[in-house]
Amino acid sequence: MTNNAVIRRGLVLAGTVGIAGLLGAGVASAHVTANVLGSEPQQGGYGAITFRVPNEEENAATVKVEIDFKPEYAISSVRYQPIPGWTAEVTKTPLPAPVKNGKGLDVTEAVTKIVFTAQPGTKIGPGETQYQEFGITAGSLPAVDELVLPAIQTYDNGSVVAWDQVQAPGAEEPEHPAPTVTLAAASGDGHSHSAVTTSATTASEDSTDDTARWLGGAGLVVGALGLGVGAGAVLRGRKATK
Repeated sequence: MTNNAVIRRGLVLAGTVGIAGLLGAGVASAHVTANVLGSEPQQGGYGAITFRVPNEEENAATVKVEIDFKPEYAISSVRYQPIPGWTAEVTKTPLPAPVKNGKGLDVTEAVTKIVFTAQPGTKIGPGETQYQEFGITAGSLPAVDELVLPAIQTYDNGSVVAWDQVQAPGAEEPEHPAPTVTLAAASGDGHSHSAVTTSATTASEDSTDDTARWLGGAGLVVGALGLGVGAGAVLRGRKATK
């Protein structure tokens, strides 16, 4: 094989792997996700959750984010982390009949939504380069394996995107999946807490965004290795001809 052929093969390997990794990162990072730092929140306890909201519209900015809570979850307390330029409103709704919460206690009024609204001059900018994180704590958490927390994203051009589709077991991820959080079984003390993430550098390692970044970085590293292999082959070929 000629030296030029070796170089071409190395460049093709680097470009193919690197581009594939970056494309995977772009696709995976588009969803609204719910992330937890550290151990999983426990059923019957309290958990800290961070909702990561990226922008998807090329010519519109995100100005409102609504997170919905199922009444049957009987979550009676939700607190939010203040964000400069955004207001938040927690809505509690009387239940038609008492519902048992994760601790087995009757709840007659449950949190059904929290709405984050951007103030004038604040927004998640248009295009695909910005995102915002909204941190909350919630409890008592229900006795379910997975919390499904639909999100509604509103843009300043009036368009609304509902992230509310539940992925069926074994099926492909839907176009607009609802944010979800896995809950651990109760340990008995009911005092499980997880830390709220406040920036991209402290988000959950299990989040789709972080996985996408890792894949993108891995693609670039493998691509660089491909170039190194190609360069090494060129040097060996030259030595062999001397």
